[in-house]
Amino acid sequence: MPATDIASNHRLEADRLGAVLREAGAIALKTFRAPLKSWIKGHNSPVSEADMAIDAMLRERLSRPDIGWLSEESHDDRARLETHALYIADPIDGTRAYIAGLPDWCICAALVEHGRPVVAGLYAPVDDELFLAVAGHGLTRNGKPIQASGQDTIAGARVAGPAGYLKRLSARADIVSVPKIHSLALRLTRVAEGAIDAALASVNAHDWDLAAADLLVHEAGGAMTTPTGEKLVYNLHDPVHGAVVAAGRTLHAQMLDLVRRHRNIFG
Repeated sequence: MPATDIASNHRLEADRLGAVLREAGAIALKTFRAPLKSWIKGHNSPVSEADMAIDAMLRERLSRPDIGWLSEESHDDRARLETHALYIADPIDGTRAYIAGLPDWCICAALVEHGRPVVAGLYAPVDDELFLAVAGHGLTRNGKPIQASGQDTIAGARVAGPAGYLKRLSARADIVSVPKIHSLALRLTRVAEGAIDAALASVNAHDWDLAAADLLVHEAGGAMTTPTGEKLVYNLHDPVHGAVVAAGRTLHAQMLDLVRRHRNIFG
């Protein structure tokens, strides 16, 4: 298929994804700060009836016979490994915040082809923020183009991440620690929109936590990689990742240099 046709199809897919995410957000808001059934699944991770309802809706609306599926709340069908494309979704990223009535949760999904996201969307229903990106075509928030921060020095950079990471980082650099953002996908997306300058993710994040935000950050002019600078690869047999660093392009290079000089930041 010609490159122009592929890009056009991806833009159409982004429009479709945005509409689906808004519908999912409406489902989530019906039980947000209202009586809600929730329980604990493996590894002490909470899940709610809203997670399951949205998971079913997203799968029904986004999956197709020629596209695989991977979601936090669905059985992992390893047939996805044989597909060149799949949707990776998190019905509610930040379920603990959702159950607690806090605002920093979101719904996100990405179309991944050959291991990298090509279309991505993230919707934060409480603030009515819809982020959409198509590879090579930039990032929008509610239809308007946005970019990552132009912060070019670590000194004074606003950084979000796990408390332990921030404590070790602030002992070595003059950063401004940002209050906790419970949703990892939303934390990384705040880098993409320039609300913060950098974000860190701990080990053991999964494809569904990262894939959508990955494309959003890169299309905003930032970078999101491993601590050694490699881009993440999705739809592998084990969809789990190590630590992640996200920032605007210039600051990202400096963050990686800092990490290389102080390896125990992620220790």
